[in-house]
Amino acid sequence: MNDGREVILITGASGRIGFKCAEYFSKKYQVVGFDIFLVGSLPEVEFIAVDMVSDESVKEGLDYVLQKYGDKIAAVIHLAAYYSFASAHSGNYDRITVQGTQRLLNGLKRFEVGQFIFSSTMLVHKPTAPGIKITEDSPFDTSWGYPESKVKTEALLHQQRGSIPVVNLRIAGVYDDQCNSIPLSNQLQRIYENQLESHFFPGDVTHGASFVHMDDVVEAIALCVEKRKTLPPELTLLIGEEITLSCDDLQRTMQRLLFGKEWKTWRIPKLVAKIGAWAQAHLPFMHPSFIKPWMIDHAEDHYELDITRAKKILGWQPKNRLDKVLPKWIDEIKKDPLMWFDENKLKLKRRKK
Repeated sequence: MNDGREVILITGASGRIGFKCAEYFSKKYQVVGFDIFLVGSLPEVEFIAVDMVSDESVKEGLDYVLQKYGDKIAAVIHLAAYYSFASAHSGNYDRITVQGTQRLLNGLKRFEVGQFIFSSTMLVHKPTAPGIKITEDSPFDTSWGYPESKVKTEALLHQQRGSIPVVNLRIAGVYDDQCNSIPLSNQLQRIYENQLESHFFPGDVTHGASFVHMDDVVEAIALCVEKRKTLPPELTLLIGEEITLSCDDLQRTMQRLLFGKEWKTWRIPKLVAKIGAWAQAHLPFMHPSFIKPWMIDHAEDHYELDITRAKKILGWQPKNRLDKVLPKWIDEIKKDPLMWFDENKLKLKRRKK
């Protein structure tokens, strides 16, 4: 039975952002977490195994919530989605992200929902160039599966939300104090191991992407929930750091902190980089690489965010900065590289030279 606290439903609750949100909101709310894999536990959170690609599973999960906690949900924080670096396109983007949201939205018609927060991505926007900031009204670019699925889902929510207020959070790349960012941890590994790839880049090294600390993402979500009764019925916000570090900035900072010196990153043609990535993936004597040929077309995509709207409406701005947190990762690598690599789900291939 409901103990009187307002209910918050989190999908993807076993994921990195989902688990942090569940932990945060459980201090004040009754949190119910949906996920296909239940990893970890929190004493004040009820985790329920729900598969977003199954009509029956989503219905059973919501039936349980209805029976145990009633028909009022203060906020739904929808984080469940598909993402993979294996290929640019996959049917799972539609099956899990788009159709999964459709199933959830249909099931929520039996509830009184105070707010629906959707975790979108800054990658829905067309990349710009240094000095040109992206706003929530900037053009879209859906040239690969992940941002395309987010654009489709945002459109679905606009068309079918009914009376449910919706917030689309277009979030930058997320990291934390241990890193836990696949692109950043792989970049750091290449430099730490002095891999050949760490000396070359298939694009303009002055370009880069915005990132945001996990704690700042949770705070943005918390502010949305806190202010839900005063927010517009539909709201889209960019959530990321205002300072975008270029590829060259990151390379040189990582090199200097690890080795006490910097080296030049050489620009190479995209075709050469694609051949190299293919060789690493297919030739038996090569180490498999995180970098796939399809990624190279997006290597120099530049994302620099204008977060004025989030500041004005939520009163939010990031408290952390990537360039201030990065030295913590280097300290941890120097203390115990195996532990840091394990934390970031990476295999240490060879020691630095």
